[in-house]
Amino acid sequence: MLKAVDYASDQDVRWCPGCGDYSILKQVQSVLADLSAQKENTVFISGIGCSSRFPYYLNTYGMHGIHGRATAIAAGLKSVRRDLDVWVITGDGDGLSIGIGHLLHLLRRNIRLKVLLFNNEIYGLTKGQYSPTTPENHRTKSSPMGVIDHPFNPVALALGADATFVARSVDRDPIHLRETLKSAHEHNGTALIEIYQNCNVFNDGAFFSFTDKDKKAHNTVQMIPGQPLTFGENNENVLVRDKNKLRVEKTSECSSPMIHDPEDLNQAWMLSRLFETPSDKMDLPRPFGVFYREERPCYEDRLQEQVDEAQQKKGTPNLDELLRGDTWWEVH
Repeated sequence: MLKAVDYASDQDVRWCPGCGDYSILKQVQSVLADLSAQKENTVFISGIGCSSRFPYYLNTYGMHGIHGRATAIAAGLKSVRRDLDVWVITGDGDGLSIGIGHLLHLLRRNIRLKVLLFNNEIYGLTKGQYSPTTPENHRTKSSPMGVIDHPFNPVALALGADATFVARSVDRDPIHLRETLKSAHEHNGTALIEIYQNCNVFNDGAFFSFTDKDKKAHNTVQMIPGQPLTFGENNENVLVRDKNKLRVEKTSECSSPMIHDPEDLNQAWMLSRLFETPSDKMDLPRPFGVFYREERPCYEDRLQEQVDEAQQKKGTPNLDELLRGDTWWEVH
């Protein structure tokens, strides 16, 4: 029986002291141990960024790719090696800026792998420029007068790309993060988890409204399948579906609370829209858990079916014949 420490490499972990990446690494190692993952069949692929050092710190196979291309590399690997357990490590800069095209195509193709998108709402590796998820008006080194770009909503973006599994967790809730990772691992298709990760050097406190003990209960709602979407210190508030919008009622006075159903795409979309600049006076809470999941054929399985069919029709392929092709002509 392997333990979490058995999945740790011999490399010194070189993140800033206090970085949320430490917690995420620990939970991933713990989940691998719980799953009894075979190290020789497990692969972590990353792009560029603080999060992308991940493969160095795991005693598995891995690849540190180039900026934004981790999803493309992982898609190619999984397409031809269906037996491997492939994980993608990316960030809000790596995955949602230069790499957004690859990410969207991965989601629509539904290749069987896990995408962990570390979102700290800042470029940490390059020292504090604003990223595609930085809130409007936020002052950074590259936006001294405040960000004027509208930020990406990663969950809504994934739903719009017809992803078959979309979830959100946070670095400071290890139990919730482990359970979310396990749910993603069980999914038969592309599973994307947005993980709120605190950058204590360049964007400290970005998610404290959702992690501090005095604020968490009022500002977050845990999405538990089959359970009403309640929140508050004593679950005194509940979300209610009002046509295509959500509103809050007192749990004790509510006759029709919203019951979480991760297979309801319309509900997932409404919950994904609970996305506003963090504050102490939020009207609606931020959801955490699995927004949506569905079963759909995986790309690599359908690809293999086509390969098998072609071989049955034409027998064992001949490379020379393939290169020569069926069409030829003479030039006079």
